[in-house]
Amino acid sequence: MMTLLLASAVAFPIDPRPELADVFEKAGVTGAIVVYDTSTGRAVASDPKRVDEPAIPASTFKIFNTMVALETGAIADEKTVLKWDGVERTFANWNKDMDMKEAMRVSCVWFYQELARRAGPGKMQHWLDAVGYGNRDLGGGIDRFWLDGDLRISPRQQIDFLRRLHDGKLPFSERSMRIVKEILPTEKTPGGAVVHGKTGWGARLKPQAGWYVGWVDLEGRTLYFATRVDIMKDDDVKARIPATLEVLGRMEGGLPPGQR
Repeated sequence: MMTLLLASAVAFPIDPRPELADVFEKAGVTGAIVVYDTSTGRAVASDPKRVDEPAIPASTFKIFNTMVALETGAIADEKTVLKWDGVERTFANWNKDMDMKEAMRVSCVWFYQELARRAGPGKMQHWLDAVGYGNRDLGGGIDRFWLDGDLRISPRQQIDFLRRLHDGKLPFSERSMRIVKEILPTEKTPGGAVVHGKTGWGARLKPQAGWYVGWVDLEGRTLYFATRVDIMKDDDVKARIPATLEVLGRMEGGLPPGQR
């Protein structure tokens, strides 16, 4: 599996920045971040050894799953409502009918499991192969493979996937890429920067992986990021976004003070 992951990863230079690890230390967690800067064509990494380390994508896979659902007709558009099945789940805001825009915002698992079932394993595998997403492994079941199954993706692969999405260079239609970019959650900073990103929490595996992946468009450049925190206790998930924003602020020409 590791061989396939490394072979399918797009290479870009990595500059070690071990001092960035202090954002995780201050939060009392273990983690790592990779930030790719389009203005230099290089990335910085708090721990270069983890750049190609694979992990379950968890809810970061909703980005990919959205486009597959739109391409296959599993759902018509982001405004189409799916009926709640009546099963009470852990998070109260999942227990209702909702459209895809809300499902992305609240990271509703049952909604995206239904979309994957509607697309089916054959079409899902086609798109995994066409995009080259992670290790492309559907093992574990059509509605589980990205949650606790065999799908794995590295931080480098996350960034490559996001770059192609941002630039409209994935094999999906322009419409599908546009819709997922429009519904992707954002963090708006006081200075006006908009950080587009998706969290993920692989809570069903040990060790648990907590992701935050996305990008921020600045003047004439884009910073792409992939942050992963080792979740040892539930509160550790809170470190993902603040740690990422702090690192983006330390990048040369990144988020100015007061925006983080």
